[in-house]
Amino acid sequence: MRLRLVPKDTKWDFFKASTLTMGFSALLMVASLVLFFAQGLNYGIDFKGGTTIRTDSVITVDVGAYRDAIAPLGLGDVSITEVFDPTDPDLHVTQIRIEAQEGDEAVTTSTIADIKRVLQAYEPSISFAAVESVGPKVSGELVWTAVEAVIAAIVAVLFYIWLRFEWQFSVGAVAALVHDIVLTIGIFSLVQIKFDLAIIAALLTIVGYSLNDTVVVFDRVRENLRKFKKLTLKDVLNQSINETLSRTVMTSVTTLIALVSLFVLGGDVIRGFVFAMIWGVIVGTYSSVFIASAILLRLGVKRDWSKQNPEAGGQYADIDA
Repeated sequence: MRLRLVPKDTKWDFFKASTLTMGFSALLMVASLVLFFAQGLNYGIDFKGGTTIRTDSVITVDVGAYRDAIAPLGLGDVSITEVFDPTDPDLHVTQIRIEAQEGDEAVTTSTIADIKRVLQAYEPSISFAAVESVGPKVSGELVWTAVEAVIAAIVAVLFYIWLRFEWQFSVGAVAALVHDIVLTIGIFSLVQIKFDLAIIAALLTIVGYSLNDTVVVFDRVRENLRKFKKLTLKDVLNQSINETLSRTVMTSVTTLIALVSLFVLGGDVIRGFVFAMIWGVIVGTYSSVFIASAILLRLGVKRDWSKQNPEAGGQYADIDA
């Protein structure tokens, strides 16, 4: 017997309480923005500045032991990662990243000396290959670069969907993406998980994942608009979502299984990224159904693609990509 997460031939009305769901989403977005401006994000070293120390060792690295040795120094956010050196596969290399201390542009030489002392006390053979610092100015530039990357992704989506479908579809898709990003920033502000460049990568991945779900639904909507010209737009949207619901749920659930496994077993290094992805998959699936389609219903859409309508869509609206 085939596994079904969604019953066959569902006929659910996804717009029965659309005012309630959109109002709830708007409330969550406002709460996320309030949290962001009132509490802020727990920025990592990438955005706050700090120092990176590379260590080399001939024996296997114990990241937990390194962290325990440095912890008594009270340096705040310390990230320890084991990396691979292709020039010397037998060498065990770690990168120790320490946030900038209060009132200092970078970690002081005395602090670096203390770190070397406690690590050498644990492992006498360890050597320190490089010490690099990132100041607040560079970190500030990284923040703006990250913001620009997210905005550029949203603008690109806006134009792609506009050309691929119609402007109403584009507005719905972009509204869903903004909804997902704002709620993700809100949850990070609430739980205060480290927010670094890996989370920006997760945000851009969420944009792509959410857009994929939305385009699948919208493509079926356009097909059904051509096929069922006497049905109301609401009925067409409901039928399209029901027809793609099994695929949407199956894709999301299988993705979540992999992500939850990584979250539990993957360790601290990728936990923030995976948490963002788990949250993004959930809200992205929700927004594709309850936000993008609901906005499309309110804006209306051209029903007959066989007739030219200069006020809707573009010259690429009927091209399959």
